[in-house]
Amino acid sequence: MAAPSEKLAESLEVLKALQKQGAVAIRSADLSRVHRERLLKSGFLQEVMKGWYIPARPDEPAGESTAWYACFWDFCAAYFRARFGDDWCVSPEQSLLLHTGNRTVPGQLLVRSPKAGNKVTKLPHDTSVLDVRAAMPDFDETVEIDGLRLYALPAALVSSAPGFYRQHATEARAALAMVADTSDLLRPLLEGGHSTIAGRLAGALRNIGRDRMAEAIVKTMQAAGYTIRVDDPFDAAAATLPAPRTVSPCVNRLRLMWEAMRVPVIERFPVCPGLPGRPQDYLKDVEEIYVTDAYHSLSIEGYRVSAELIERVRGGNWNPDGGDGDRAHRDVLAARGYWQAYRAVRDSLKRVLDGKNAGAVADQDHGTWYREMFAPSVNAGLVRPADLAGYRNDQVYIRRSMHVPPRSEAVRDMMPAFFELLAGEAEPSARAVLGHFVFVYIHPYTDGNGRMGRFLMNLMLASGGYPWTVIPLAQRDAYMDALEAASVGQDIGPFVEFLAGLVETRLQGRATAERPQ
Repeated sequence: MAAPSEKLAESLEVLKALQKQGAVAIRSADLSRVHRERLLKSGFLQEVMKGWYIPARPDEPAGESTAWYACFWDFCAAYFRARFGDDWCVSPEQSLLLHTGNRTVPGQLLVRSPKAGNKVTKLPHDTSVLDVRAAMPDFDETVEIDGLRLYALPAALVSSAPGFYRQHATEARAALAMVADTSDLLRPLLEGGHSTIAGRLAGALRNIGRDRMAEAIVKTMQAAGYTIRVDDPFDAAAATLPAPRTVSPCVNRLRLMWEAMRVPVIERFPVCPGLPGRPQDYLKDVEEIYVTDAYHSLSIEGYRVSAELIERVRGGNWNPDGGDGDRAHRDVLAARGYWQAYRAVRDSLKRVLDGKNAGAVADQDHGTWYREMFAPSVNAGLVRPADLAGYRNDQVYIRRSMHVPPRSEAVRDMMPAFFELLAGEAEPSARAVLGHFVFVYIHPYTDGNGRMGRFLMNLMLASGGYPWTVIPLAQRDAYMDALEAASVGQDIGPFVEFLAGLVETRLQGRATAERPQ
């Protein structure tokens, strides 16, 4: 009789074969009952709903959402294909979000199909699907991307509700900027006799500076006998206009997001102190806070470190081959990498305190920070040398977050644009808050993005004379919740409040220390 481990190995081979075929959504019929029950019991399979499963990791804590969020879009694509064949597509509004690169997991995904039952299907972690029985758009008005059937961009713009322009202004402007030619919009407008929608699209195009396209829509609809009332569906004029359509929609969305978020940052953040008159005193303060900073930053990422370990590593008294087990080995390597990265950041900090453009310095130096952070792990054989070559080449997911970072090809467009925004930003507070948020939003590296984001934040704080600020481990949940609100809901307010409170505390402490006794 085969041992339990051998039986599990057999089941895992079956699961692996399914995954090699590209299966993410696994149906009961794909596995025998014995294999299915064995994989479920051992934690390698997770039930989504009756008869449907996804692969999982047995070491994930109970209630962990990461596996589900990582599988969400692939699961939905397979589930809808199984139920509706080719007769389905997601809503026009969700189509626009996906066209512009926003793959955030929605609380409820709306799908249209003539075969739908007008019902809500509950999914894990407070997500659901609402299938609506409705006619499909014409074949040439749909497009398939990564297995998901979407409205084509022009059809999605014509079919989306007016509220989309207020609720998702950034994505709406980015989508409008993607329109290649006015004829792409005019065809469905004329065929459907959509005079009200034509007026709304003309107003929206004017809002983003596409006056010629707006005028073409109005005149063509009028020539066809329609009365057009131009109506801007956005709540406010665009502070920044999207770049031409040749620019990646992800880059346009990034620029629009930055412009919308910088205003609440500036309004809430403490007044900029200005570059310190004695940079050496600032650097001394940074040196003194290093152990505290390293402890909290590494602990936030799940490493088990102590002040004693950090001091020992900083002093060079460390053994990469020592430690009690693999976990302790990794903790030591992470602490050493943090120290080496900190030294590189300190060199960047000296240039910023000398008056150099902080965004340009970060652009030039952040690759060095990253390489230093993971050099000990490379030398120990835990990280491949190729992983230090630059930005990631694969899709990544953020633990417990509904935000899905951009695809690797989009990262290569977004990072240069990010550093242009950082270098061109006049307000140090906006550089600090948005520098941190946008960096982790893009998530350009496979690992280390949080530590890199906090280094970047502090370099930008220094550019305005704000003190080096530590994000405490005790406030990790509030920190992550604030980042989630900004990433998923485009609400930067909680993150501004969180960081502003920490900076204000540091400023008050500095004022107390400088007060004559």
